[in-house]
Amino acid sequence: MSTFLNGAASVINYVIDMGASVMLPIVISILSIIIGVKVGKAIRSGLMIGVGFVGMGVIVDMMNNNMGPAAKAMADRLGVSLSIVEVGWPGMSGVTWGSVIATIAIPLSILINLIMFSTKLTKTINIDIWNVWHMAFTGAIAYAVTGNLWIGILGTAVHAVFAFKFGDLWAPLAQDYFELEGLTVPHGTATYMAPIACLVDAIIDKIPGVKKIKFSVEGVQEKIGVLGEPVVIGFILGTLIGFLAGYGPQEALPLGVKMAAVMILMPKMIKCIMDGLLPISERAKELMHKHFGEDADFYIGLDPAILLGDPEVVTAGIIFIPITLLIAVIMPGNRILPFGDLATIGFFIAMAVAVHKGNLFRTLISGSCIMAMTVWITNQAVDWTTALGQSVGAVEKGATLAAMDQGGCPITYIFTQLFTRDNIPGLVIIAAIYAVSMVFAVMHSKKRAAELAAAEEEF
Repeated sequence: MSTFLNGAASVINYVIDMGASVMLPIVISILSIIIGVKVGKAIRSGLMIGVGFVGMGVIVDMMNNNMGPAAKAMADRLGVSLSIVEVGWPGMSGVTWGSVIATIAIPLSILINLIMFSTKLTKTINIDIWNVWHMAFTGAIAYAVTGNLWIGILGTAVHAVFAFKFGDLWAPLAQDYFELEGLTVPHGTATYMAPIACLVDAIIDKIPGVKKIKFSVEGVQEKIGVLGEPVVIGFILGTLIGFLAGYGPQEALPLGVKMAAVMILMPKMIKCIMDGLLPISERAKELMHKHFGEDADFYIGLDPAILLGDPEVVTAGIIFIPITLLIAVIMPGNRILPFGDLATIGFFIAMAVAVHKGNLFRTLISGSCIMAMTVWITNQAVDWTTALGQSVGAVEKGATLAAMDQGGCPITYIFTQLFTRDNIPGLVIIAAIYAVSMVFAVMHSKKRAAELAAAEEEF
């Protein structure tokens, strides 16, 4: 079996190694044609998605190349020595796709999705194949540290089940806040960490005075005019981060302009991706209505990148760059210097923004909790992520590997700890916090769904 998997992995990795900007257009174009989208339209859709991801890549690279050095400079000014530089999702996804578990992950996730949908255990139909690496990561980690292939397969399956249920859970927020009718995000760090935001939101609602505090990009713009424009906010935040890093005006001001560019370019790239996904989404809806009736209730699961078109999310993502670094500095025992995922912190707090209905005050509180837990879990998972990297030949002996994206995922951590049991106190604390948060997440989702239903009846 191992020989077959290794051979299949070589073929799959050949396509994957070309990157999401090539893999996704190919997959989406083929899927579109299979379900009945015209060939020309399918190819155009695939290319639009590719263009969007290329643009996203350019933006992320620009942020890494500019924010990365600024982040290190800030750490140096604070006199902090953090021994492990995290590689972010680009590095960790590549390592994950190199595992034999990744070969199983794609067909396994599709099979689980179909079984769950046909048995009405989920309303989510996932068409985002690239982010199956999140599911594969749990399995790959478990396989790397236990040596048991079946535990690895089980880990992938468990993560897939959680992912599709999260798609159902966050669909009301996707429709209510992001105005993504019939769409959802069944995976991505934002969805796994959003339950923390629901718990924080419920706590704030119980605090007199504090519960009434509210501010947003839109609200600031109304009060202070041009200074509240996303492009201006980006410039101010970027320049401020530059000065905090010890830069002079000649370096800080260009950094500000580049962050202003992020505020403008990110939503435009998301629009390209959405334009590319629209034909397959519409055709999928037609087929679902044809086979299951016009009243069929389902959601199309897409890449979490669709959440980054919101100005509140982009603004919060930039704000949380220095906040995450501060958390890393003050956290006792932390060895991780956030680096690779700094440019994509918007993913971590995107759904939290929706939970709080764009209230940046609440997002700052819940986002800080989210990033603190992420950094904490990432520290505990360093030996595991390193073992995974070594198993695929991506990490030399004596080196370490860490990434906040997925490396800080509570689902992966809890599942793997159940088999390794090398940190029982950490397992108990994180599992307890996450379980309580999930209860509030379900309550919050049902509340938003009821509000949407009531609004539709009034309309």
